Amino acid sequence: MSKFDEVTAAARACTVCAPYLPLGPRPVFQISKTTRLIIIGQAPGTKVHETGIPFNDASGERLRDWMGIGRDVFYDAKRVAIMPMGFCYPGRLPKGGDAPPRPECAPLWHDKFLALMPKLELFLLVGSYAQKRYLGKGTMTEHVRAGTKGKYMALPHPSWRTNFWEKKNPWFGEEVLPRLKKEVARLTAE
Repeated sequence: MSKFDEVTAAARACTVCAPYLPLGPRPVFQISKTTRLIIIGQAPGTKVHETGIPFNDASGERLRDWMGIGRDVFYDAKRVAIMPMGFCYPGRLPKGGDAPPRPECAPLWHDKFLALMPKLELFLLVGSYAQKRYLGKGTMTEHVRAGTKGKYMALPHPSWRTNFWEKKNPWFGEEVLPRLKKEVARLTAE
């Protein structure tokens, strides 16, 4: 078994956060040694937890629309890797909305996987949790507005909550999305 297969199997069997997960552990990610594009998002929601398919919900539809690709390309691990900050559904907050990703997950798995993915050219950092880990200080809006920083490109989380933000920041649709679609097309071409 290769090192990549060992790490993948260990991550799929991970139970480190089990005591804190209301639906139990079910790591959801999509990884390949050959991909040039990785999406680092937040954590699975309940629908993704149920199906085991990353971004298999309305936010995934919106993200694919932003990227200009269909499900066939998006779910081709050789072309698009998906690695959330938390691999398992973290539960709900008392006042609504999903809880933050478990803090144990990214430090445990991200570096191990990234070390085995030498062809990565672009990291799409979807939401503030990924942006904080990979870009450091700054607001989500500042990170998205800054454009591509080396191999990193920041995006807001594609949930319905972003509707107001998009209306308030029309430059996102006018400037960022065309650049995103161009880069995704280049990196996912066969």
